[in-house]
Amino acid sequence: MTDSLNKDQITNLLPHREPMLLIDELINIKKLFSATAIVNVKKDSFFVQGHFPGEPVMPGVLIVEAFGQAAAALTAHGIDKSTYENKLVFLMNIEKARFRKPVIPNCKLELNIEAIRSHGKVWKYKGEAYVEGNKMADAQWSATIVDRK
Repeated sequence: MTDSLNKDQITNLLPHREPMLLIDELINIKKLFSATAIVNVKKDSFFVQGHFPGEPVMPGVLIVEAFGQAAAALTAHGIDKSTYENKLVFLMNIEKARFRKPVIPNCKLELNIEAIRSHGKVWKYKGEAYVEGNKMADAQWSATIVDRK
């Protein structure tokens, strides 16, 4: 297994597409255990114009979505392809989400994620989001692997 995935490789693992594919890279991958996702928050990101005009901030729900995408990519990359074929990963719940500082455009958001445990098709994760070494957010969440319709 490679220890990093580029955007094209992530696109092959996840059903998300622009503008909702938020993660640009997955690095430092430890198979089915942890990784760091890179989100390049740009001044032309789709949320900038309306959240908030004149003082753009990445919405907290999109930070949580990026956590979920990173976890789905980590899991899809680590499990057997035949197991993941025709499957999707759905967010089940979010716990203990905290937003410490606003994430503004023109930054590199680094999401350090870790799989805490798995039980069948249900996985639990935790993550911390950083910009230039400053903690911006953290959360725990669960997801499940389901069949595509």
